[in-house]
Amino acid sequence: MNRIINPVIPGMAPDPSIIRVDEMYYIATSTFHWNPGIQLFQSRDLANWEQIGSALNKGEINLRGTNTPAGIWAPHLSYDAASQKYWLTFSHMVNMAGREFNADSYIMWAEDIRGPWSEPVYLTSIGFDPALYHDDDGKHYVAILEWETRTGYQAPGHIVIAELDMDTGKIIGAWHRVTKGFTTRGCAEAPQLYKRNGYYYLLLAAGGTGYAHGVEIGRSKHVFGPYEPHPSGEPIITSSPQHLFSLGDPDAGHFEMYNPNSIMQKAGHGSLVETHTGEWYIAHLMSRPLGDKLLNPLGRETSIQKMQWTEDGWLQMKDGSNVAKMETEGMAGLLGAGSVSHDVFDDFDQQKPRLHFMTPYREQQEEWVNTTERPGYLRIHGQNSLFSQVNPSIMATRATSFKYELKTHVQFHADHYSETAGMGLYYDSNNWLYVHLTYSERAERMILTVLQAKLGERMEYVHHQVPVPEQQADLKLVYNEGFADISYRFEEQMEWQVLLKAIDVSYLSDEGVNGEPGEIGGFTGLFNFIGSVDAHQHDSFADFKYYCVKNE
Repeated sequence: MNRIINPVIPGMAPDPSIIRVDEMYYIATSTFHWNPGIQLFQSRDLANWEQIGSALNKGEINLRGTNTPAGIWAPHLSYDAASQKYWLTFSHMVNMAGREFNADSYIMWAEDIRGPWSEPVYLTSIGFDPALYHDDDGKHYVAILEWETRTGYQAPGHIVIAELDMDTGKIIGAWHRVTKGFTTRGCAEAPQLYKRNGYYYLLLAAGGTGYAHGVEIGRSKHVFGPYEPHPSGEPIITSSPQHLFSLGDPDAGHFEMYNPNSIMQKAGHGSLVETHTGEWYIAHLMSRPLGDKLLNPLGRETSIQKMQWTEDGWLQMKDGSNVAKMETEGMAGLLGAGSVSHDVFDDFDQQKPRLHFMTPYREQQEEWVNTTERPGYLRIHGQNSLFSQVNPSIMATRATSFKYELKTHVQFHADHYSETAGMGLYYDSNNWLYVHLTYSERAERMILTVLQAKLGERMEYVHHQVPVPEQQADLKLVYNEGFADISYRFEEQMEWQVLLKAIDVSYLSDEGVNGEPGEIGGFTGLFNFIGSVDAHQHDSFADFKYYCVKNE
């Protein structure tokens, strides 16, 4: 039998929004402080997904100075058959201080999923997680969470719906408050509308971004409600099925809801699709903790479950439960295609780096990263330190496995200790590990050494410095379930030499970075990177011959 193995998109691919156009399926996911913004994937079988581009790739949104985990949140992808256009809505979370959660939401469109996409048109700042619905009578609606800030009111707020003028992006009439959620888990957000057999169905994320996460549903004969909750009173998708009363809690990790009997945790934030074979599936986010630690370095990943409609018109998982699984039944009539590889290799023989590469905070621009100045190499011009949220010179790819090997070859000349080049692991500007070449005034030559950031604290490995004879090196990092081994060699025929072993990097995870007690510090994910720094004169650059990530 054809099976879908989860996660179908491993690594940072949260808040999946799925659609079908003819017999092709598309997913858009959140990208937070990473550029290009809004990852786009496609599949023919729901099991194997290929990244085909991104929607925000022309500097439309300025992400410089973005604090973790703000930035680009919860894109919603839709297709309007009448106009034959793809539509995206998304929120740019600008501020999270004081739990104000200031977000500006936008709408944009394209005639081809690969673009070009229109410039974003401002929609609202009432809350976050907007979603469009194109009704069969030609009207269009937007649903969103209205964020509540007042003392004495149930947080995080109401789900609201309004009619939308698609030509102008303007709201028609008033916002209609329709629900605060359909279960007692609270933290209802990410509303999405569907219609079937005369009912409007409102799908919500619930329980917060932690271990109590879930998907809940209600229905109404009218788009503005009132909405009737699912008769179970519980989420229709979750990893933690025990009952939880958490109304009024705006968000939390809910570590008490960890399910020790499941690999998959945090299943929630779903999006529905009807296949060309007449079956129903839900794409949702999930996480996989490190062993018995409640740390999730890979962030929130995309998974899929098969669904079915009951005789009385309610949606449930195909197996009749509400517990998300690591495997689900594939589409009828399609043969299993095997598992897709998530290894990454780029020898920079193309005009641009491959789609996998993302950059924190700043855009990828040819003046600082290109393959044209030295064909066959990726040249990265160094600028700010890795602590910077403005101009760090980093090219990174999502970590997708708990066991993998990262390798590169770097050529670099430095004449000042503030000039560096190398590779490493990166979560955000406060949390990373960096093995690099630099100049040592004491040794009066180039050296290889390691720098680390943990919760904003700088840690220099002063007792692990190796002379570099020819201003070039092969570097290798082995990541093994939260620990990193670093090796090097200066000639290809040399054996790999160990620089450092068993560095604890498990804190490079959603729960390990700078967060408040009891809450998720971030919800992005671990990245591997190559990069360069020049906090001296901005005149140095590093040349990388290849970039390779091989998962075990």
